[in-house]
Amino acid sequence: MSIRISGAGPDLVLIHGWAMHGGIFAPLADLLSAHFRLHVVDLPGHGHSREFISGELDPARVATAIVAQTPPAIWLGWSLGGLIALRAALDFPERVQGLVAMASSPRFVRGDDWSNAVSVEIFRDFGVALAAGFRPTIDRFVALETLGSAHAQEELRELKAHVFERGEPSLAALQEGLELLETFDARAELDGLGMPSLWLAGRRDRIVTPSAMRWAAEQCPSGQFIELPSAHAPFLSDPQRVADAIIAFADSRVHA
Repeated sequence: MSIRISGAGPDLVLIHGWAMHGGIFAPLADLLSAHFRLHVVDLPGHGHSREFISGELDPARVATAIVAQTPPAIWLGWSLGGLIALRAALDFPERVQGLVAMASSPRFVRGDDWSNAVSVEIFRDFGVALAAGFRPTIDRFVALETLGSAHAQEELRELKAHVFERGEPSLAALQEGLELLETFDARAELDGLGMPSLWLAGRRDRIVTPSAMRWAAEQCPSGQFIELPSAHAPFLSDPQRVADAIIAFADSRVHA
């Protein structure tokens, strides 16, 4: 698995979302590299992690692989990457010193006991569309990520400019990622999260509701919730505010 290291300071792992790669964090990484040593992950089948074997996106398996390649650190996961970071925090509390979940929820899809989410059909429709046309499907998903943002067109251009710059992700990895978004559910485990956690939500997010992230923060023994005036990609619309929140969170751990 490709993990690129830059910057200096306390260690911070960054994990991207569905269909993306670590390069998507460039605006945020530029602001964080003066404060942290960054470990920017390309998930299996994405970016520079070109090879993909069925099952490699299993959250526990990915978390184990990243732990083996990184020192103890704060872990930040955006969207699907937040599921990986949360799994790592639950499974390796001695290695995950803090958790930052950005536009990510312990369960992404709606259920009988969970209304704070999107319909499961959204991810199933993307799965069907992938078989018919790869790039149009990615374009649709990127548009959904920026929907509702006050800077939607600018963010859309930014995401489209970066999404294929490290080559196309594996189709099998994309299908597996959609299945993960549909089935992952760690709600019942949040009260066992031992380290501090920060839940960064976008007020205009059409994929992950702020109410779901506020609920998640409230279940954690040391959870903090911040709502930003953004859509699903706050690190693009307001990277400085996101960076400031992460730096403050890291500082609060040191001085706690």
